[in-house]
Amino acid sequence: MEKLLNEQVIDQVKQVFAQMKEPVQLLFFGSRENCDYCAEARQLLEELAAVEEKIGVTVYDLQDNADVAAQFNVDKAPAIVVAAKDGDQIVNYGVQYAGIPSGHEFGVLINDILLVSGRDSGLSKAVRDFLKHLEKPLHLQVFVTPT
Repeated sequence: MEKLLNEQVIDQVKQVFAQMKEPVQLLFFGSRENCDYCAEARQLLEELAAVEEKIGVTVYDLQDNADVAAQFNVDKAPAIVVAAKDGDQIVNYGVQYAGIPSGHEFGVLINDILLVSGRDSGLSKAVRDFLKHLEKPLHLQVFVTPT
């Protein structure tokens, strides 16, 4: 199988991942049925994990592992959850992708891995204070369409 990431990209990713502080676990959810880009999304995560030892990948099937998918609020495939790994415990920070993070989304995925590794959102104190005072749950989604 041909690699998705060429040597130049791998070298750039290695430089960025040198900043990682703590382990990150990438949870991949695929499906045997009607799953465009499942193979490519999984391959992308596995290639990233091969670059940095602090990155692990766990592969799930959306139907066979419905309990795990529900735990991480995953309802479509392919899906990727970028989680913190603390020993044997996986900590969900709510960072999730539906589809394959290619094009501009690839850079965002790399940045999200760094943020989860640092265990810090990068939000300012003012924003954190504002969020502490929210009284109702807030479900925020960002949709991106490749063009």
